[in-house]
Amino acid sequence: MTIRPILIHPDPRLKKLCDPVTEITDDLRAAAEDMLETMYDAPGVGLAGPQVGLMSRILVMDCIKDPEAKPRPMVLMNPEVTWTSDETNTYEEGCLSIPEQYADITRPKEVKVRWLGLDGATHEEEFDGLWATCVQHEIDHLDGKLFIDYLTPLKRQLITRKMQKLKREKARA
Repeated sequence: MTIRPILIHPDPRLKKLCDPVTEITDDLRAAAEDMLETMYDAPGVGLAGPQVGLMSRILVMDCIKDPEAKPRPMVLMNPEVTWTSDETNTYEEGCLSIPEQYADITRPKEVKVRWLGLDGATHEEEFDGLWATCVQHEIDHLDGKLFIDYLTPLKRQLITRKMQKLKREKARA
């Protein structure tokens, strides 16, 4: 397993629509393991393929935050939301591709998601709370959408400028 570098906004790959997974290969299984290791190391609760330069519809997540609880790593390929609740939740969202920037984002409180698992089977589950927010955030990544796209143009521009500055500083270091 390898910790992969996480792309920082603005990077054109973060704004692209990802290709569906058509075949579960050993390379894809290895990439999923790398993504989980990268997510845990960051640390984060979710990570989508394009954030590590993998332009396929794959995401990983684990929203168990209690260090005493058993982790629940999940790998979702070709995920699609099949149902959303009318009730919404507002969470302060962040993103590993937009470090140290947070904003309140309102999304459906509960969602039902169908996806392809590494076992080749179709899975479906209803998520709520942080799990629902996380899976929607990561699916957005697969569609080339970032959480800052929900903000006003001014707020989005301010965050983008901060990220450009951060990238310049990292390049100099």
